[in-house]
Amino acid sequence: MGSEGVLVSGGLISAYTIPTETPEADGTADWDSTTIIVVQLRAGDTTGIGFSYASEAAAKVAQQLTEKVAVGRDPFDIPAIHHAMDRLARNWGRPGLVSSGIAAVDIALWDLKAKLLGRSLLRLLGRARDSIPAYGSGGFTSYTERQLLDQLTGWAKDGFSAVKMKIGRDAAADLQRVTAVRRALGERTEIYVDANGAYERKQALASSQTFSELGVTWFEEPVSSDDRVGLHLLVEQTPPPIRIAAGEYIYVLDDAALLVQAEAVDVLQADVTRCGGITNFLKISDLAETCHLPISAHTSPSIHATLCCAALPAINVEYFHDHQRIEAMLFDGAVRARNGALQPDPSRPGLGLELKNQDAERFQVFRSEVHA
Repeated sequence: MGSEGVLVSGGLISAYTIPTETPEADGTADWDSTTIIVVQLRAGDTTGIGFSYASEAAAKVAQQLTEKVAVGRDPFDIPAIHHAMDRLARNWGRPGLVSSGIAAVDIALWDLKAKLLGRSLLRLLGRARDSIPAYGSGGFTSYTERQLLDQLTGWAKDGFSAVKMKIGRDAAADLQRVTAVRRALGERTEIYVDANGAYERKQALASSQTFSELGVTWFEEPVSSDDRVGLHLLVEQTPPPIRIAAGEYIYVLDDAALLVQAEAVDVLQADVTRCGGITNFLKISDLAETCHLPISAHTSPSIHATLCCAALPAINVEYFHDHQRIEAMLFDGAVRARNGALQPDPSRPGLGLELKNQDAERFQVFRSEVHA
């Protein structure tokens, strides 16, 4: 089906809150549930689906964006629709929840466009590779050492070449836990650590010395991602083979540009559910390629698997424990890791996802239908 004469006729915006298996924590936050915002947009008899992880409040944002901007528009006019959403949301507080609402609508539009063309989104974007490496991610600070080791060694046995653990609550305990993980994994698996901005500059630099000796290769948000001077310091002084990664809190394109201009990262991260959707993720990927930086996708593996198979500078996708679990629960076609890699199914149109309505219903906390 082509786009001519087919307009976005309506949508359904929902939010679902799913309890975690156990209480979870990282260097700066604690949580016991995760909320996913799901946007479904209709054009003719075709429905596109998009989602983001945020507060339930982002669902109301997505509802208003759908009502005021998306409905009645040609679903192929994604640049115009995205720009209109940006302009409408100017006074709403554009970064944060609003950006996550824009992201969910934008992802649904891209999925709808590909489905209207009867092809996978990867085929529509163009393939750079057939699959993308993933790294197992969890290792929460709330875990006992036994839970931590069981999770990370389990991923290693499943074929992941790298696993990531949370740090930042207690620097001395962090070193003990990283040492225990290295001992359990041996030398075959890379260790990534993520402080979620919990350390101060000198504390992060001191810890990086020991992490390097333990073979850690990735230090994510050692200091706040707002502290670009501190990140630059760590890029310059952290010993190899450690790479400094940040960017999961890129909400607008300027956030990405500022990190790059400050030489604040060795690896630029981006999250399609936060940065304004696929439209902006692709622009951030182009920025990374232009500036000779690799890009890594933060969480949401069922979307990022496709995007990172299309983005030339992409090096990996975070296979985050909470999100891969939720996506498997709620979506038919959720991407699963196989031997440490993600491979989109090119036979499924769009992102290849369909909401399991009956399975999702018991978690629903918001629902709004939008009509033309």
